[in-house]
Amino acid sequence: MEKKDIDWGSLSFSYMPTDYRFVAHWKDGKWDEGELVSDSNVTINESAGVLQYAQTCFEGLKAYTTKNGDIVAFRPDLNAQRLKDSAERLRMPVVPEEMFLRALDMLVKANAAWVPPYGSGATLYVRPFLFGSGPVIGVKPAPEYEFRMFCTPVGPYFKGGVKPIKLLLSDFDRAAPHGTGHIKAGLNYAMSIYAGEYAHSKGFAENMYLDAGTRTYVEETGGANFLFVTKEGKLVTPQSDTILPSITRRSLMYVGEKLLGMEVEQRKVRFDEISEFAECGLCGTAAVISPVGSVTKNDGTEIAFASGMENMGPVLTKLRETLTGIQMGDVEAPEGWIRKIM
Repeated sequence: MEKKDIDWGSLSFSYMPTDYRFVAHWKDGKWDEGELVSDSNVTINESAGVLQYAQTCFEGLKAYTTKNGDIVAFRPDLNAQRLKDSAERLRMPVVPEEMFLRALDMLVKANAAWVPPYGSGATLYVRPFLFGSGPVIGVKPAPEYEFRMFCTPVGPYFKGGVKPIKLLLSDFDRAAPHGTGHIKAGLNYAMSIYAGEYAHSKGFAENMYLDAGTRTYVEETGGANFLFVTKEGKLVTPQSDTILPSITRRSLMYVGEKLLGMEVEQRKVRFDEISEFAECGLCGTAAVISPVGSVTKNDGTEIAFASGMENMGPVLTKLRETLTGIQMGDVEAPEGWIRKIM
């Protein structure tokens, strides 16, 4: 199949409309079958639940061209499960896993010409999302909902690819205890925009958020989980009820322990101990792993990691290479991790 005429290697992480997107509607207590449409615009009532009370959640996953030419997705069943968890917390109808996976297959097949070729460094980012489309004026769940899924070819999430980035220790809170930090709700990301723009204005790529209750423990950034590596090579990731359960993080922990023979640990990580780690990285669907070179407090105190600002540390490099190898078909995948679409 002929691919679109795109300079795949120069793509940024930004939206580029493709030919088709999937749309399904929930009304009178049930979903319709859904269909592919070519129109990228959404028309909803002015009093729609999503506009009035931010009743929306989303997912992010990628489709890849493997070494042998297949087009695959990485662990999409976990995205379907996480969307279910988010919908239930926000009192929205659950998108059945069968519909989610059917929509994914239909969407990617219809936009196959937009899937970047193997070795280009680019991927097809897929964005499923669910929102209240029916009108409400009182604070309550919307009467109707829309589930959509679109895709766009993307390059690396952070400029510079895997070059270490600088973080700012945020004075803002990302999520409240017993709140919605553990689901992928749009409102969580809206909360992080001001803090994110503040960090960017100071020359930082992202924020490091601490727990809102005690401001003692490391949580995550606005859109990625943390990974730390001890001087002895142990992989450590923060644990909290207000951290989004990243599919990439869970996969990297498995890769580290089961495939690379590393010692792994998920626990509370105090901010005052991060200087003791040799490596630090951010992990998520968009970035896979982005190395962190330093974290700076608002008083200007900088905490630098031993791995430095020039290259990703050796442990995170091996983890990243192994996981991307699985995604691209260069490394044998654990059973059930890869969904072949075409």
